[in-house]
Amino acid sequence: MNGKTWKGWILTLAALVAFAPGAHATGMLTPAGAADQPLMIRDHDVRVVIDNGFAMTEVQQTFFNPNARDVEATYAFPVPRGASLSEFTVWAGEVEMQGEVLPADEAQRIYEEEREAGNDAGHARKNSFYTFEFRIARIPPQAEVRTRFVYYQPLEIDTGVGRYLYPLEDGGTDDAGASFWTCNSRVERNFSLDIELKSAVPVAEVRAPGFEAAATVERLEEGHYRIRAESQGADLTRDFILYYRLQEGLPGRLDVVPYRANGEGPGTFMMVVTPGIDLAALDGGADYVFVLDVSGSMQGKIASLANGVSRAVKDLRPQDRFRVVTFCDRAEEVVGWSPATPEHVQAAVARIEALGVQGGTNLYAGLQMGLGDLDADRATSLVLVTDAVANVGEVKPARFEELLRTRDVRVFGFLLGNSGNWPLMRAICDVSGGFYAPVSNADDILGQLILAKEKVTHECLHDVRVEIGGVKTFDLTTEGFRRVYHGQQLVLFGRYKEGGRATVTLRTRQTGEDRTYATTVDLPDLDTDAPEIERLWAMAKIEAIESQEMRGKVDAGEAHVAIRDLGTAFQIVTDYTSMVVLSDKRHEAHGIERRNRDRAAREHQAQQVRAAQAPRDTRADRQQPMFNNAPAHHVGGGGGGGGGSGGGAFDPMTCMLALGAAGAAAGARRRRET
Repeated sequence: MNGKTWKGWILTLAALVAFAPGAHATGMLTPAGAADQPLMIRDHDVRVVIDNGFAMTEVQQTFFNPNARDVEATYAFPVPRGASLSEFTVWAGEVEMQGEVLPADEAQRIYEEEREAGNDAGHARKNSFYTFEFRIARIPPQAEVRTRFVYYQPLEIDTGVGRYLYPLEDGGTDDAGASFWTCNSRVERNFSLDIELKSAVPVAEVRAPGFEAAATVERLEEGHYRIRAESQGADLTRDFILYYRLQEGLPGRLDVVPYRANGEGPGTFMMVVTPGIDLAALDGGADYVFVLDVSGSMQGKIASLANGVSRAVKDLRPQDRFRVVTFCDRAEEVVGWSPATPEHVQAAVARIEALGVQGGTNLYAGLQMGLGDLDADRATSLVLVTDAVANVGEVKPARFEELLRTRDVRVFGFLLGNSGNWPLMRAICDVSGGFYAPVSNADDILGQLILAKEKVTHECLHDVRVEIGGVKTFDLTTEGFRRVYHGQQLVLFGRYKEGGRATVTLRTRQTGEDRTYATTVDLPDLDTDAPEIERLWAMAKIEAIESQEMRGKVDAGEAHVAIRDLGTAFQIVTDYTSMVVLSDKRHEAHGIERRNRDRAAREHQAQQVRAAQAPRDTRADRQQPMFNNAPAHHVGGGGGGGGGSGGGAFDPMTCMLALGAAGAAAGARRRRET
């Protein structure tokens, strides 16, 4: 795909997405039709620390009750992918009350008992993949209450570009919640966002698309930045995204962030493999199936989706073929197999641009129709654009897996908006050997297009495996490591029995040949620098269990018990654990062990130590480079972190054709190899 085509897409879609409508978002929830005045958000202050592979997000808020009686408060916040909700604190006057994680039913019971007794209390739960919901038992009339919550999440580098998302915009996927609640997203007084970026790898550029005028970026030293934004009053209706682009020409590498508190218990680690492997360019014609969600939850997104697909179809070559399938309550073939000649493209564009939204989400029917009527002699890729909230027809993930295994077709998915069903989308793409990308309306169009282009033009690694020897390791999170695309990292978590010298081996197939890359690393007997790694490991393990349960690989009851036990042991909120916030006296009265108080204290102490230090060098293969110092794959200047004409929202369909081309060409190459 030539530079002129890419430039045209960028400029055209920048204009299209500039008019993307806003949506209902994060905020205080009031039951629809309630007589009470809505509670107010007076202050909303966000502090983020991005430190060598993971982010800590702390949100402090002040709520105000304008009513003449005590009112219970409910606040909703979109669930970030991979986030471990670890702390929830409520101040009752000057008394600080901290939360402890318990089995969900027990936490709910205790909270309700305390609320009915008129005591101060709080509760935090996870509403599936939609939102975290925080409740405060009572806010006195004409009074304020301060709250604080903290979550951790791992961050990956894609083609040399890091991305941090602070999600605020409502994904429009929780129909039941939308009909029950009204939402107040207005910050009446102070809004602030303070992000500290610390990287041992040199950072070339930092960018916050759409916030250029409001945010200040300060370079403190090499790899150390501070980004700040403040305003008087704000609407919590728009996501905030930070991109940071690493310096070009850096070698492939292996990074390890360990934690082991003493010589008795197990250690925990996060391992990040950044391949320095030359991946050849791909070309060749193919067939493309676009499967598009036109259900009611796509309201506000359909215009950009349709325009993006139309542009992609116009850039097909005459020797290519394409087909368009839509789905809501049922699937429909909007455009049958057509050669990409000017007359067929023009007719297809007219159909696509006339698309509207309605009904539920029969995702299975859309995939089933998309996978039908394929030519076995032509390489085919399926491009799926949806929020993946399947609520009509077949919804069991195991059935999706069975369907996908009937065809040799890779699915490239783009998950639109917050509160999308990313566990299902991940399962669909993993089974097919493709991949998916989450997309926010605030994503930077220039940066995202460049990342997609890098994947378009190169092959991927097949049958990827990471093996660790020499040290007893267990509970590794390696699920989904089948293929690695150009610029992607491998991020895995694990535990080890005791410290020692470990051999790390990456095995893969490339262009039909087996390849092996190895190095040795030290896993320490004692390292207390990053205790947060334990919660991140537990969350990654929970996600792996959820994936296995979705696909019918483990018993549901056993999975739920395992998730509950991990949540309580490592004090994170899950579908089966919740957090109850009480005074010290009431925690003692209920016999609640203060595990989260003690764990959070260790984390706070480590964070204070790190705050006074330069970014830690986490590279573990410096003495024996895993990839012989071959360069990792980065975007060029002006990438996701760069300047240029980016900004505005990112229309995911700009990348669809390109990603489909990569998959189709890879499919053709794979057939030739076999």
